[in-house]
Parts: sequence; structure tokens; C-alpha cells
Amino acid sequence: MNVNKTITRRTFQRLQKDLIIAAVTFLAASPAIPAQDALSANQAVQQQILQLTEAMNRVEAQMQQSQQELAEIRRQLIAIRQSSGEPRVAATPVPNQTEQLAEAVAEIRETQAMHESQIATLAQSKVESGSKYPVKLSGMILMTAFANTAGVDAPATPTSAVTGSGSTGATFQQTILGLDISGPRVFGARSHGDLRFDLNGGARSSAAGTGYSLALLRFRTAHANLDWQHTQASFVYDRPILNPEQPSSLTAVAEPALAWSGNLWAWNTQVGISQDMVSRRPGAFRVQAALTDVSDPPLLFAQNSTFTPPTSGELSRWPGVESRVAFESASVESGLQFGVSGLFAPHRALNSGRTFDSWAGAADFRFPVTRFLLLSGNAYRGAALGSLGAGAYKNSVQRTVGGELYFQPLDDIGGWVQWKQRAGERLQFNEAIGIDEVPANQLRPYALATPVTYYNLARNRTVTANAIYSPSAYLQFSFEYRRIASSYVTAPTLSSDVIGLAAGYRF
Repeated sequence: MNVNKTITRRTFQRLQKDLIIAAVTFLAASPAIPAQDALSANQAVQQQILQLTEAMNRVEAQMQQSQQELAEIRRQLIAIRQSSGEPRVAATPVPNQTEQLAEAVAEIRETQAMHESQIATLAQSKVESGSKYPVKLSGMILMTAFANTAGVDAPATPTSAVTGSGSTGATFQQTILGLDISGPRVFGARSHGDLRFDLNGGARSSAAGTGYSLALLRFRTAHANLDWQHTQASFVYDRPILNPEQPSSLTAVAEPALAWSGNLWAWNTQVGISQDMVSRRPGAFRVQAALTDVSDPPLLFAQNSTFTPPTSGELSRWPGVESRVAFESASVESGLQFGVSGLFAPHRALNSGRTFDSWAGAADFRFPVTRFLLLSGNAYRGAALGSLGAGAYKNSVQRTVGGELYFQPLDDIGGWVQWKQRAGERLQFNEAIGIDEVPANQLRPYALATPVTYYNLARNRTVTANAIYSPSAYLQFSFEYRRIASSYVTAPTLSSDVIGLAAGYRF
């Protein structure tokens, strides 16, 4: 009888060990399904389910074989007892291990059914694309309310102070729409991309008292990347690599925070490459270079509406070049970072045919003081930087006197700095200041008779403070205060206080 118990115990211990190994192998091999690689994740999970099914079939077969062995041992014991004259006893019940093992198999089958349900849900929720690779729709429905104490250039998205009275209102025009695309491996690199749009492409209309609001879709940014282990090739429409960081704001989205006040934000077409030269555990020394097609700053005069003229960069027939050398830590949002960069781009003015060059030297930094305190910023010095979102809205000025054309590219200096405090994962506070300035002595001889205009603006400053609260991963609320001060060479400095509220729902 002791032999029977020993064999039974060892048999069920072996079965339990096999089943535990199968379950642990399945759970350890089942990663979370990332949205960017949903197709390959589906195939991997289906393969794991097949492997688990085969493992459970083997365990059930071993259970049946063990039960047959137990029955044969019982018959042999009964025969031995009868031959020795011992009274016949009733067969002992199947040990509890069999019931426990059956319950474990049932639990694993429930887990298998749950994974199959998740796969079916994922297959229904993905956006179908012509290439059959996953496409994810994302964005943020954003409502912003504003109160301006004095005149500004754009009530909902102010960047400079002008003459006039204050304004109050609310809008959904800063709502963001996006597409994220995952592609195949190309030349051994992972391919992916994204597109971003907003509703700030049109002006509001209140004709006939209808309150009708016209919001046109506006193209913002685009990225198409090939990622190797230490190298990245990029085809982008975004801000220059001279300014990798951005100030935080939920009320300034259509025009980024501190735009035209030290933030080199202007979106331009770029083709570049990034290489990690020395990669260590804390971070990597990174070298970046790109060709860029720099656009023109906002139009100062009405253009012929019958055709779209080429930009001054396109008229030069040469692309601009930019580069950056930096140390970047592994933490892409809050780690240590320091970089120096430069840009050069030739131009040819449309009306005068004069040639001039944009150039800039810049430095950016991000310094985590503590886990909850972060200091970041950017500073630049150059000329003709209106194409990058600086230069007081312009690259150059010109004037005709006595039939002779005088032309002046404008030097420029500016930057921004932000102090961020995180009060846990859901609440953050941000204070920032930015300034952009062109020399008044260069601008004054070319000033227009109209005192307050972009053409006469010499310096733009913005101070801002906000609180952003995220009760969940999908909801965000913010309160922000801004003070904009704009200095013109033909008028006293004008200022406006801006109070903003924002409520956003991410999807």
C-alpha cells in the first residue's frame, strides 16, 4: 500500500509540474499588445495559444495514463489481498490532486478564451489601411476659453499685443486630429510615421447673426521614420532640430506656447539623419543633420491671388542645412539633455531679387533638478530667422527712396526658459518666459507710417504660468495666465493680459 501511495504522489507531482511549467511559459511569453505593431502581436498571441493548447492536450493525456496506472495498481493490490486471505476493501477514491489538476486546466482554458476575445476585439477596433498595416486614429477634442484685457493679434491664439479693446470667447479650433502608422521593416529598420491636423485653418464668421463658426482642417506636422538600433532616418514637417523641446501649455496649441517670443516653432520640411555615436547606459551622444526647405514668415503685404509665388528659399535654388550635437539621456521626457546646433539657409527676395542668408547658432538644455522639478530652455543668435518663428515675424525689411532700393536682413537674438513642477502623476505647474528681439537701429530707418504693425515690431516678450490637471489618461484641464508685451519702433510698448481655460479629451 505504501508503494501505491508513493507512485500516486510522484505521478501527480509530475503532472502538476508539467502543467505549471506550461502555464508559466504561456504567461511569460504573452506580452502586452502594442498599438504600433498590432498585426505581428496578433500572430504571436495566436501561436502562443496553439502552443498552450498542445501543452494542455499532453497534460490531459498524462492524466488519463496515470488514472489507468492507478486502476491497474488497485486491481493488483486486490488480487494480492485475496490470495493472502485478507478481506476485500472498497477502492480508495481518486486523490484530491486530480481534482486540483482539473481545476487548474479549467482556469487555463478560461485564460485562453479571454485572450481569444481580446484578439477579436483588437481585430475589430483597428483602422484598415490599403497596405494592411495598422493605423491608429488619435487626437484631442480641445475647448479653450479666453479673456484678453487689451487688443491682441488673434483673440483665441494671441502672440502679440496690438491697439484695441479686449475680447472674451471660447472655441474648439485648437482640436487636434492625428494618424499613427506602423509599417514593415525596410533595410532592417522599423518603419513608422504620423500625421497631425487641427481645426485652425479658417476664420470664424457671424454673418447674419447666425453664429456660424467656420473651422477648416489645417495640416500641422508629419513624420516618416526608419529606426535602426543606433541610427534614424527622418522625413518630417516639423519645427527645426535647433529647438527639440517645447514649453508646456494646453491653451496654446494651434500657435505653440511662446510662439514669436523665443520659441523656434515654425514647421518646415526636413530630411535628416540621426546617429548615436557613443551609447552608454545613462544616455547617448547624438549627432543630427538635415536638409530643410525653409518657408517665409507671415505675409506682410497682400499678394496676387491668381497664383502662389515661390518662397525666398525656393527662389535661391538651394536647400538650407542644419545640424545638432547633443547628449540625451535614456528618459526622453524628463532626463538630462544638452545640445548645440546651427543652421544656414540661402534666400532670394521675390520683389527685389536681393540675396541674403539665414543663419543661427543655438543651445538647448533640459535639467532635472529633482524627480519632480525640471528646468528646460533654448537660446539662439542669428539673422533672418522669421522663417523659423523668430525675427519679430520677418526676415528682412526694405524701402525705396528716390528710386533706389534699400534692403536690410535683420539680426536676431532670443530664447525661452521653463520651470516645471510635478505634484504627482496628475498635476503639474509650469512657469515660462520668452523673448525675441531684432535691433531697433536696423529696423527704425525702414519703419512704416502705420505705427502698430508686424513690420515695425522690434521686440516681443511673453510671460506665462499654468496648471495642468489630468484626472485620467484621457482627460486634461488647465488654467493659464499670460502677459504679452510687444515693442514697436514707432509706438510705445503695448501689453495685454490673457486668461485662458482649457478642457481636453484625448482619444
